Parts: sequence; structure tokens; C-alpha cells
Amino acid sequence: MLVVGLMSGTSLDGIDASLVKMEGYKRRTRMEVLKSISLPYNDELKQELLLAINKTSSNVEQICSLNFKMGYVFANAVKAVCKEANIHLHQLDLIGSHGQTLYHIPKAHHSLAKSTLQVGDPSIIAYETNTVVVSNFRTMDIAAGGEGAPLIPYMDWLLFRDENKGRILQNIGGIGNCTVIPKNAQINEIYAFDTGPGNMIIDELCRKLCHLPFDEGGRIAAKGKVHKDIVDRWMQHAYFRLVPPKSTGREDFGSEYTKEILTLSSNLPPEDLIATATYFTAFSIVDAYKKFVFPNSEVSEIILSGGGGNNHTLIKMIEQLLPTINVFTIDQLGITTDEKEAVGFAVLANETIHQQQTNVPKATGAIEPVILGQIALPPYGDHKQILKKGYNNKTIQARWENDGR
Repeated sequence: MLVVGLMSGTSLDGIDASLVKMEGYKRRTRMEVLKSISLPYNDELKQELLLAINKTSSNVEQICSLNFKMGYVFANAVKAVCKEANIHLHQLDLIGSHGQTLYHIPKAHHSLAKSTLQVGDPSIIAYETNTVVVSNFRTMDIAAGGEGAPLIPYMDWLLFRDENKGRILQNIGGIGNCTVIPKNAQINEIYAFDTGPGNMIIDELCRKLCHLPFDEGGRIAAKGKVHKDIVDRWMQHAYFRLVPPKSTGREDFGSEYTKEILTLSSNLPPEDLIATATYFTAFSIVDAYKKFVFPNSEVSEIILSGGGGNNHTLIKMIEQLLPTINVFTIDQLGITTDEKEAVGFAVLANETIHQQQTNVPKATGAIEPVILGQIALPPYGDHKQILKKGYNNKTIQARWENDGR
């Protein structure tokens, strides 16, 4: 099957799209990444998203519009990656779309229910591409008592488990999250959680102080001085006292948090503040390992992915904090740092149409494994055959035949 995975993270920098050739499912999965692209959001759309995720500036009309607008943006990403790979849309079998998260409430509190909201309506994507779309992966896990995050641990286990090495797969997007895979682990032996901020605070500081979208290669941070006393103060945030499974987002470490940082540390040069924020990300990642991973699991490798995998200063800081452990980017294992999560949602979509349970309760806190994702069928075309391609299951095939379909 040909599957496109779509990912847009909390950094709000754009959409990653990966076209993947895939055979089988679960432990029989065989895959090849044919093409990956990144499409940055234009300034106008990014501003709309920033307004929508801010509680003081958001409104229901805006969110209603963005849900459909983002659907077209995701559909265009599918068309673009197929075009670059010289694949016609009618050859495409399946799309897995994470959507763009606007808000995430991992735990119920006061009158607010545990919930999550991703925009980018799958019906728009299905209509524009005439392809089956699997989306809204987080909601079924929340229905099963989980936090709906993180979701990539299943893919981490499927593709990167090792018989002889304990590994941590550390993604550094807007938020940092890790998957812990003990050597020769079964799926029920892995666990995962959000470590805290990834690039989110760094990027926001770059926008406010340097009028740049991010710190390319960590060059600004490399020029600054780290103020560890300030990092110690930031580490008093309540999130770091929570015990996994746990997840976080812009609600904790977004623009309001960065605004507070700027107010309290306005005397620091921009380079120092960005260097300190970069160290904060590195330190919070390593602190999470020391509290929640190393006491329970033997780890010999830490594999980095996400935008933070391109920040050489951040990587160097993590290496210095973990001198006895091999730290490297996922590029060495055949998937680039930028495409990993998009590939992950292609994998999850493939598992969904094969009716496989892909949440990891130890990662999300769900009471049981469940099938993730909601399926949007295309408006025309032989989608029954498309689904049959995926449903490698005699019971399902028999049901189609008995129903005269």
C-alpha cells in the first residue's frame, strides 16, 4: 500500500508529509519511505493559529473556519508529496493525519473534561484526494481513560526495538517526549511520556527577541551564556513533579509562559536567554530520565528526532549531561529527524485499518489497549477495495461477502 502520513506539531512551523510504501502490519510490517517534504505555514496562517490557541484571543467562529481551512492545507500537502514522488493521487491507498492541535486537556479539572482538539477536517482531505483518511488518533485513547498522548511509542517499538540494547527514542518537537524501549522488549514492556518543553520556548524567544522563527542549528544559543540559577527556578514548574504517564503542551509552556520568562529576565541579553532556554530543554529531558527511566531500565542509547535533532547546541548539551550514554540522531537508523512523526502516522493509519490496537497504556494511562483513529471515506471511487486492501482479516472479508458488498 501507498500511505501518506501527515504531522503538524506544537511548534506551529508547518506540515511534514511522508509518502510510505508499506506491506503487512504489526510485527510483519515492511516499509520504505519514498518521499518526505516539509511545508511551512505562511505568516497569515501561523498568526491565525496562534490567536486560536490563545484562550484570551480565540473564538468559536475562528476555530470553525480553521478546522476546514486546515483540511485544505493538509490535502495540499498530500498532493505536493505525491507530485514530488511522481505518484498519481489515484495510486494512493491511505492517509494518516494527526491534524493541528489547538488545545489539549490531559486531565479533567474543575468543570473541564479530559479532552483534546485537533483541526484539519478529514472529510476535506478525503474529498480533495479521493482517499481513505484516518485521523483523530488521540480521542479513542482519551475515551479509554488515557491522556491521548504520546502516540508514537507504538511505532518506536515496531521499528526500533533491539534485542541487545535498551533505547530511549527522544522526540524534540515543540514539546519533548520519550519512548523507553528495554532490550528485547514486548509492546507491554515499553513506556513513554512527555519530558517537558522541546523547541517551544526557544522558538518563541527567537520570534520575540530576534525576529526569527527558530534558532537554526543552535547558533544563537552557542553565543550565549547559560544561567543555571534561572534554569533551577524554571524547573520548579509543577509539571516536573508529576509522575508518568503524563503529557503537556502549549497550555503549560506556550506563549504565556514565555511572556513570564521575558518579564522576569528582561535584563539578560537575547543570546543568554535563548542559551538558557536551550539548556532548560536539555536539562528537563535528562532530569526526566534520572527520575523516571534510569531507576527502572538499563539504557545504552538515546536516539533524537524532531526539530531539536537539528539543533547542534541542544544535542551537545544533552551529551554533556549524559557523558556515559551514546546520543545520536535517528538519521543513522534510516529515517530523518524531520520525517519521523509523519512516518509514524502513516504507520498508525495502516495499523488502524488492520484493526490493531496501537495506544500504549503505560505511555498514555489508558485502562486498556484500543484501536486508534476515525475513518473518513472518500466521496466516490472504489473505497471498498481500498479498505479491503488494508483489512487482511478473514472475518472482515467474510463480512463484506456475506453482506453482498
